[in-house]
Amino acid sequence: MATVDTGEPRAPAWRGGFGRLWSAAVLSSFGDALRTAALPLLAATLTDRPLLIAAVTACGYLPWLVFGLLGGAVADRVDQRRAMWTVDALRGLLVAAFAAAVALGHASVTLLIALAFALTTLQTLFDNAVTALLPSLVGPAELGAANARLMTGQRVAGGLLGAPAVPLLLMAGAAMPFAADAVTFLAAAALLASLRTAPPERAPRPAGSTLRREIAEGLRTLWHDRALRGLCAATALCNIGMGALIATLVLLVTGWLDAGTTGYAVAMTAYTVGSLVGGLVGGALVARVGRVRAVLCAGTVQIGALLVMGSVRHVVALAGALAVFGVMGMVWNVNTTTLMQQRSPADLLGRVSSAFRTLGVAGAPLGALLGGAAATAWGLNSPALLAAAFFVLSVAALIPVRKGDVFDVAPHDDSTTTPVAR
Repeated sequence: MATVDTGEPRAPAWRGGFGRLWSAAVLSSFGDALRTAALPLLAATLTDRPLLIAAVTACGYLPWLVFGLLGGAVADRVDQRRAMWTVDALRGLLVAAFAAAVALGHASVTLLIALAFALTTLQTLFDNAVTALLPSLVGPAELGAANARLMTGQRVAGGLLGAPAVPLLLMAGAAMPFAADAVTFLAAAALLASLRTAPPERAPRPAGSTLRREIAEGLRTLWHDRALRGLCAATALCNIGMGALIATLVLLVTGWLDAGTTGYAVAMTAYTVGSLVGGLVGGALVARVGRVRAVLCAGTVQIGALLVMGSVRHVVALAGALAVFGVMGMVWNVNTTTLMQQRSPADLLGRVSSAFRTLGVAGAPLGALLGGAAATAWGLNSPALLAAAFFVLSVAALIPVRKGDVFDVAPHDDSTTTPVAR
C-alpha cells in the first residue's frame, strides 16, 4: 500500500541519504547539460544534413518509448541504490570513452547517435529507481519538499550553470564537455554507492512471474487509480503542447517577434528563473490549497501564459509569460511526482513511475510535429496557441480527479487521508 502521511509537511534533512542523493542528482544534471549542449554543436561540425543532426536529439526520446516500461520493472526487482550507482558508473565510462574518441579525431555522427541512445536507455532505469528510492530516504511529510529541492537543484545545475559553461570548455577542446560529463557521472556514482540504505524488502514474486506480467501490473495499477490516471492523461496532453512550443520557440522569438538570438537567450533565461522561483514558492501554494488543486491551478495559469506568448507581439511580454510558465511548470512537476509516489504501492512504484513517464514522454515528439505543421500553415505564433488548446484539454482531464472516491486535500497536505491504490 502507499505510504500514509499524517504529519505536517516539512523540509527533508540534508545530512544522510537525502543530501547524498541530491548532490549526485545535481552533479549528473550539470554533466547532462554540458553533454546536451555540446552534442548538437559537435554534430554540426561533422555533417550539414539536418536530418542526421535531428536524429541525435531524437535519440533522447526513443529509448523512453522502447525501454521505459522495462526500466521501471527492473527498478522494482533490484536494489535501487546499487542499480543507480552502477548505471552512473557505466554512463561515466561510456562518456569518457567518447571523449577520448573526440580528442583523437575519431568522432562520427553514427557514434553520436549510438552514445545518445545508450545513455538514455540507461537513464530509463536510473530515473525510475530514483523515484522509487526517494520515499525510503525521507519521511512522508518531507516528500514534497524533497522533490522540490531535487528538481530545483537540477534546474540550477543544468539551466544556469551547465549550458553557459560549454563555450568555456570548448575553448580547451571539443572533447572537454564530454570529459567533464564523465567526471560528474563517476562522482555521482561514488556518492550513490556511499548511501547506507538497506535493500528493499519485497514479497517473493509469484511462480511464473515475468517482466511482461510485472509491466502489465504496473499499467493496471496506473489505470485503476482515478487520480493517477487523470494526472497521467493530463501530463501527456501537456507534453504534446510543450513539444509544439519547444520545437518552434526559436522561430517564435527570432521570426514572429524579430528579437534575434539575444531575445531567445532572454526568453530561455526567464523560463529558467521562473522554474527556480516555482521550486521555492510551490510549497506555500500546496499548503494553502493542497497538492491536487495546486496542479490544477498550475495548468490553468499556464494556459494564460501561452495565450500571451501567441498573441502579444513583444519580447518583454514573452519573457514575462515564460517566467510565469516556468513557475507553474515546476509546481506541476513537483506535485505530480509527489502524488505518484504517495499513491503507488511501494513494491510497484518503479513500474507505475515508468508507465507514467513513458506515456508522458510519448506526447512530446507528436507535439513537435504538430507544432511544425501549425507554424507552416498558420504562422509562427500558432504553435503557442495550439499548446494552449492542449493545456485546456489537460486541465479538463484533471477535473474528475477532484471528484468521487479520490482522497480530499487537507488544508496543509493532501495525504492526511490514506491514499488507496485502486
